[in-house]
Amino acid sequence: MVAIPYLFNEIERIFQNTPLYVIVLEGFLLLSVIWLLFVKRNGRGKRFSREEEEAIIANYEPEPLVANTNPNHPLLKTHLVQSKVGKRVVVDGNDCLNLATHNYLGLLEDKKILEDACNTLKKYGVGSCGPRGFYGTMDVHLDLEDRLAKFMGMEESVVYSYGFSTIASAIPAYAKRGDVVFADEMVNFSIQKGLDASRSTIYYYKHNDMADLERLLIEQQARDAKNPKKAAKTRRFLVAEGIYINTGEICPLPALVALRAKYKLRLFLDESISFGTLGKTGHGLTEHFNVELIEVDLIMAGMENSLATIGGFCVGSHFIVEHQRLSGLGYCFSASLPPLLTQAAISALDRFESEPQMFAELQQIARKVQEVFGKFSKLTLRANELSPVKHLYIAEQRANAEEECELLTKIANKVCVNKFLFI
Repeated sequence: MVAIPYLFNEIERIFQNTPLYVIVLEGFLLLSVIWLLFVKRNGRGKRFSREEEEAIIANYEPEPLVANTNPNHPLLKTHLVQSKVGKRVVVDGNDCLNLATHNYLGLLEDKKILEDACNTLKKYGVGSCGPRGFYGTMDVHLDLEDRLAKFMGMEESVVYSYGFSTIASAIPAYAKRGDVVFADEMVNFSIQKGLDASRSTIYYYKHNDMADLERLLIEQQARDAKNPKKAAKTRRFLVAEGIYINTGEICPLPALVALRAKYKLRLFLDESISFGTLGKTGHGLTEHFNVELIEVDLIMAGMENSLATIGGFCVGSHFIVEHQRLSGLGYCFSASLPPLLTQAAISALDRFESEPQMFAELQQIARKVQEVFGKFSKLTLRANELSPVKHLYIAEQRANAEEECELLTKIANKVCVNKFLFI
């Protein structure tokens, strides 16, 4: 009997010390639980007899897992490669000059690199079977990171096992929700996926148009002035490519560096194409424009082009790079780069340092190709003369994309038969 008055006193005390909106919310939640347990459970609708259930099951036709596909879709018509991919490649029985490769320096066929990779295979096996932070780090990984940092003249580097994930992981490791990123409208797909993963606010400026970029930066300044408290917490990034794979054009790095300093931006540069192709010693865009490395906060690059291996790397200050070892998703959760491919990258760097004349030779060839391709009457060329990536477009526009695709397919098939391979 004594417990009942005590219980009512406790309830009264709780009601007096609890805000009204909390009581209303808890009451609503209690009624919702009661409704789910008793009302909805008992009102599931009509119950079928066993015969009706069997009839429904017999007449059920599930939707196909894959929708009907056009058998003539161009992606279903692939060419068959029947040889090692290098300067020349056998496609559908035709020995072709391979103009569809990113093996710019021809290191994919280098016998010394192949021998070093085979020796590493015998020592370490095929793969590491683990991410870098969990029994996946071998001495060759540390050697490669040290060599890349020294070659680029930076404090530290970090190596990823896949070029695409390098770029797509490095950007969201720093840019987060609430940050602002300014990017060229022609950036590659890995940068686009990295921007999506960052959940930042993205502003795209017209390709290589510094006036349009500054317009966006001025507009951002105006937004910051309206809300200085938010602006104090907002970080601003600028993302560009050394050589844009979608256009073959070089980004105006000195102008980007000037805007970086003026508007206090963090500059991320993807040198997947320019690394090993630009500059007297292949150091990339910074060497080409003679820009101090300290002006670029993070340099990223895939090793699947000039280095003729797999993976990618980022170089920068110790503070910048070390952060990726905990926040770079492609680094933390992917198996590390196979040792034989790691050694291939080290051996390729040996060639970079011992034969720097190869870069001048590549640039000379790029100029010659630019001159020859520029004379085509039915095709137009888009690329910088030093770029190893050249884009050819049909000079006369067609009525629709299907007609244009059909024409391009015919051209590709014809040049393949005539011992050239384009893509």
